Amino acid sequence: MTSEAQNTSHPDASMTASEHSREMERKSLAAGVDAEVVVSNQRVFYGWLGVGLASACVLYTLFHLLVMNLYPLETWVYRLSHVAGGLALGFLYFSARAFPAETGPRQPLKPLEWLLLIPASVAIFTALVQITYAIVTDQRVATGSEPDMMLTTFGYPLLAGTVLTIVASWLAPVRDRGRLGHADTLLAITALVVGAYIISHAEFLRMRAQVFPHPNDMYAAIAGILLILELTRRLAGLALVIIVALFIAYGFAGPYLPGVLEHRGYAPARFFTFLYTDNGVLGPTTAISSTYIILFITFAAFLQASRVGEYFVNFAFAGAGGARGGPAKVAVFSSALMGTINGTSAGNVVSTGSLTIPLMKKVGYKPQTAASIEAAASSGGQILPPIMGAGAFIMAEITGISYTDIVIAAIIPAVLYFLSVYFMVDKEALKKGMRGLPREELPEFAKLARQAFLFIPIVILIGALFMGYSVIRAGTLAMVAAAVVSWFTPFRMGIKEILYAFQIAARMSLQLVAVCAAAGVIVGVIALTGIGTRFSSMLLDLAGQSQLIALFFAMCVSIILGMGMPTTAAYAVAASVIAPGLIQLGIEPLTAHFFIFYYAVMSAITPPVALAAYAGAAIAQSDPMKTSVESFKFGLAAFVVPFMFFYSAPMLMQGAWHENLHAFVSAAFGIFLLASAIQGWYFGVVGWILRAILLVAALGMIHGGLTSDLFGLGGAVLVYVIQKKFLSPRNAACGLD
Repeated sequence: MTSEAQNTSHPDASMTASEHSREMERKSLAAGVDAEVVVSNQRVFYGWLGVGLASACVLYTLFHLLVMNLYPLETWVYRLSHVAGGLALGFLYFSARAFPAETGPRQPLKPLEWLLLIPASVAIFTALVQITYAIVTDQRVATGSEPDMMLTTFGYPLLAGTVLTIVASWLAPVRDRGRLGHADTLLAITALVVGAYIISHAEFLRMRAQVFPHPNDMYAAIAGILLILELTRRLAGLALVIIVALFIAYGFAGPYLPGVLEHRGYAPARFFTFLYTDNGVLGPTTAISSTYIILFITFAAFLQASRVGEYFVNFAFAGAGGARGGPAKVAVFSSALMGTINGTSAGNVVSTGSLTIPLMKKVGYKPQTAASIEAAASSGGQILPPIMGAGAFIMAEITGISYTDIVIAAIIPAVLYFLSVYFMVDKEALKKGMRGLPREELPEFAKLARQAFLFIPIVILIGALFMGYSVIRAGTLAMVAAAVVSWFTPFRMGIKEILYAFQIAARMSLQLVAVCAAAGVIVGVIALTGIGTRFSSMLLDLAGQSQLIALFFAMCVSIILGMGMPTTAAYAVAASVIAPGLIQLGIEPLTAHFFIFYYAVMSAITPPVALAAYAGAAIAQSDPMKTSVESFKFGLAAFVVPFMFFYSAPMLMQGAWHENLHAFVSAAFGIFLLASAIQGWYFGVVGWILRAILLVAALGMIHGGLTSDLFGLGGAVLVYVIQKKFLSPRNAACGLD
């Protein structure tokens, strides 16, 4: 639905054809970066069906904005509506498997599908009629009702129909992208039935879920969890589904496990019903996805619909595209701008990498290097204030620390990370003798500078937050600002464009709705079984009261839990399991949560499961594993930075201004030395011995103490003097690797 970039100026008639072509290329260099990405299993609807489902998406987004800003709803009702609506739209838009490149002839239902779908349809519509009748006549399953009330007309049919339909969706052949799937339509209806039951019984469930739930509560909860896991599989892969399944299995296997893993066990009714309350699925993760995440995804959709994202990328090209290795530096800047408002590292790679990766290859970067640079830069966007890919809001919700404190604390580590990637890119270009793109192929910086007002929505967002406005109010103001500033560009946002923004916002949010709900299941298991507390005790025992050892274990667990998961889910789960133990060891809550958050983010570029690197490899046509290893190298600073702010509180802006400044300057120089050691280029090529000296010097600078700074400076000066005074060209050449 996104149109191609428009050329609003009229070139001089005297321009030659080649000059006119270059002018067009320069103006449309970032064209398409704001286009919606259609994934392999996504349906694309046309005609009246397309209009109907687009309208449903618009209503879904509008519902959230109206509730957040004007008409507050009871918490359970709002979150359940958020999850149920997201599940329904998710099944309608995303198939169980990828669509083929070319659409074949329409295929009729096979006998096996009929065999599964007929009883599934009967069962699901029986449950639908029953819950509708119960709500209309107010004959709900109140606390104290007979155990078999509505069981044969709601509980049994709902669960049986859900299972049969999910299996049918797996077995069905892949059909036309433009048509609804029979099984998926049934799953969407099932999601609404589950939502209707729990919403209508919320007043009872709040009291009885943890004590004596009704059997129907359990069956509705199991059906809801199955739907969440199936949609998560479709949108985020199997990794998170397997982890959730292991936690659910732990809920029943606990009595048979040894040591710290043992628990007393729980009846299925209590266990599953508990998971679908505000202790689990409807808890902190869904609280975030139903407010902050969907709000800022809608803000990002407004920027996308008004083509501001295209301006960001063009601005980066105009500023850095002509420098050596220019497209790689553009990837760093543009991914920082786009990544901070994007909820996933892999999604950021796809949006900006489709433009920057081919251009990096054009100026001489190897395909896997181009993909790894984009993956490292896009992952860094998740740690960049003010939005941090929604991470700042999740951390504020979990810790109770104010949003502004979190954003201020994130500034120095985020800048250091991007400085590191920039230095790595620059030194790679120096080693390979790369140049930037020709100036005539780049956008005109002067012209783009006159459009700097397009940064106003970001400025308003940050300003409103620091003026004390709520996050919701600040995000809404920024959204309105994005629409207003578009009127000073060729891409004015009218009613049609605003509705399109609402539409794509809903589709963009579906993955995070499913992922946050799935993460909520894990949080619920942790809360019910107490494994988080016991794991923290085990962590304390293993660490032997050593904070450093505990942090090392925390790093490993955060990365492992984060593999294959988006940042939001990875951090929420890791924080539930690890953070209490770190805090018990005396580590400040802000430091502990930042530590976990950084490694959860960096799991996207950590082999062997590095989603951001794999997304970049798909665009660059490079080897995924080699790309993940190289992206790990480019993002190596992020694996050092958390230990930096553990040892130096000013790194999180927790000291006096001169202490904060000293911490930043010394660490920035340390990052430069670290990049020099990794890339083997200081003021020229350096061999392994000098690289080792630079590495030690870098660690000294990064530590932040006066003595260690002097030690680091001494090492840096030593290598410089050796390079300039004692190495001949022949000896320097020996250091090439």
